[in-house]
Amino acid sequence: MGKLDGKVAIVTGAARGIGKEIALDLAREGADIVAIDLNRANLDILAKEIRELGRKVLTIMADVSKKGEVDKSVEAVVSTFGKIDILVNNAGITRHAPFLSLTEQEWDEVMAVNLKSVFLVSQAVAKHMVTRKYGKIISLSSISSTAPEGNMSNYGASKAGINNLTKSMAVSLGEYGINVNAVASGSIMTEMLQFGRTDEQYHRLLDKRAKQAVLNRLGEVQDIARVVVFLTTDDAAFITGQTIPVDGGRALSG
Repeated sequence: MGKLDGKVAIVTGAARGIGKEIALDLAREGADIVAIDLNRANLDILAKEIRELGRKVLTIMADVSKKGEVDKSVEAVVSTFGKIDILVNNAGITRHAPFLSLTEQEWDEVMAVNLKSVFLVSQAVAKHMVTRKYGKIISLSSISSTAPEGNMSNYGASKAGINNLTKSMAVSLGEYGINVNAVASGSIMTEMLQFGRTDEQYHRLLDKRAKQAVLNRLGEVQDIARVVVFLTTDDAAFITGQTIPVDGGRALSG
């Protein structure tokens, strides 16, 4: 018996990295999974792994920054499973650039995927959750939301927006029995960490970030997934409106 037996969970950006591990951990706890992403090949790989765990899975290719695609996706979930218990807003991108040379396009792309999608998907899903007076919404934030970096002002701002939106949604949805929280990750070993960097820059960054964490290591995808799964269970029934840092103590180092 898993803690999520009989639950239906949506994970956006589920095809790889943190999102994939979250989807698999939710399935291990008994949830049936809806995996949303734009990478069909990786979605198919994930679906096979979830079925091997004995859980049902629905894969959807959709751009979660577009309302039409979001609404169509949520309708497909309800048509297939009849309900939605859990939403994990994990989809995210980064576009590195110094503030003075950051383009409007780089700003808009990051805001659309990282922040606008959280609003669109959460609103569409919450409309179904309120009728059942039950739901868990967890969004992936970052310690960049409170400790910004000069070449990631778009990313940091989008994640700070998630922190505030999490509080607003918690206030609005609490009367319906819906818990809304966020997880602010530190540096995690994923492909995103390498995006836009040479191998030399990447390995220099890994060494720097490991030294910044008081636990003296980088995070693994499991470190984030375990906290997200906890927040989806009734063990966290009295937690809402919180952004929980999972950063190995990096914020403590300044």
